[in-house]
Amino acid sequence: MTTQDKNDKPAPGATKTRRSVPTVTSGPGTGITPALGLRGVGTSLLRLRELSVVLVVVVLMIYFGLSQSSFISSANIGNIVNLSAGAAILASGEVMLLVCGEIDLSVGMVFAFAPFVMMEMAGHGVPLLGALIIALIVCCAFGLFNGLVTVLLGLPSFITTLGTIFLVHGITLEISSAFPRPAPTTGVLVHVLGGWKWSYLVWAIGIAILMQIVLTSTKWGAYTIASGANPHGAAEAGIKVRMIKLRAFVLAAGFAGLAGVIEGIHITQSFDPNAGGNDLMFKAVAGAVIGGTALLGGSGTVIGALFGVFLLGILQNGFTLQGISANTFFIIEGVAIILAMVLNTQLRRFRRGAKAM
Repeated sequence: MTTQDKNDKPAPGATKTRRSVPTVTSGPGTGITPALGLRGVGTSLLRLRELSVVLVVVVLMIYFGLSQSSFISSANIGNIVNLSAGAAILASGEVMLLVCGEIDLSVGMVFAFAPFVMMEMAGHGVPLLGALIIALIVCCAFGLFNGLVTVLLGLPSFITTLGTIFLVHGITLEISSAFPRPAPTTGVLVHVLGGWKWSYLVWAIGIAILMQIVLTSTKWGAYTIASGANPHGAAEAGIKVRMIKLRAFVLAAGFAGLAGVIEGIHITQSFDPNAGGNDLMFKAVAGAVIGGTALLGGSGTVIGALFGVFLLGILQNGFTLQGISANTFFIIEGVAIILAMVLNTQLRRFRRGAKAM
């Protein structure tokens, strides 16, 4: 044994420690190149689920703005907002459902139903705010019904809510006698809901931001994602998957009812029993898919859905100004949904590669 070995030998009772060996991560002669700034920026952008739809919205705004000067006028932007805000509010609820692997096809009918419940309550002497709260509670009860049938009886949510479409629409027609009713035009609540030109937009953006925070920064959001990505694994981990789905159904129905009341007060100043409907529901779902939410569950973005809905509104409005047939818009909408699904799938692969870098 050498002198060096003797010095290195630990004393009796001492714990032998391993010397840390410094590693060289970069530098001349190592063959390792430091991470480039642009590459880091590109990797970060690839992780943004909303990137593709935001870019398309910007391109469309520039294109229609250059081709039609009236497109960027305040009045026309207001038209786009009014055309899209209701679907954007519905999409905020639909994203939570889609992420956990479910869907609600009845929200378009709940949209038309809520205002008539509110007006019935107001007609019986209930203050307008109380009438609105009761209407939203009834809407949430329909959402709870959808959720209970789906999670307890094992019926696919597509089938459950398909039946609820006709149920809610029939009740709405009975309450309204199939006739529109004038919306309230005075009072603090009316002013808060729709008394300003951009009220609808503020509500849509506010709800989208709130739900994006919930989805990305809370346990509820994390559990929702887990419930859609791997429901069996989530259940084994202690997550109450059924409760998560029930919450999402209730939330989607509540947002639909609120949107119906706001739209009637803010835009038409009347409530139509045939308002909203399946067209509005499909627009909300299409916006969510275009915005980056997976139909099979496990991933989604509320902000992306907001941009996705406004993308459809911009397309529809821009085509109208250019004199293009509404039939063409439906063709473009179908192609956009298919391309969005393909693009989202490819971007997901890129993001996985980016995370591995």
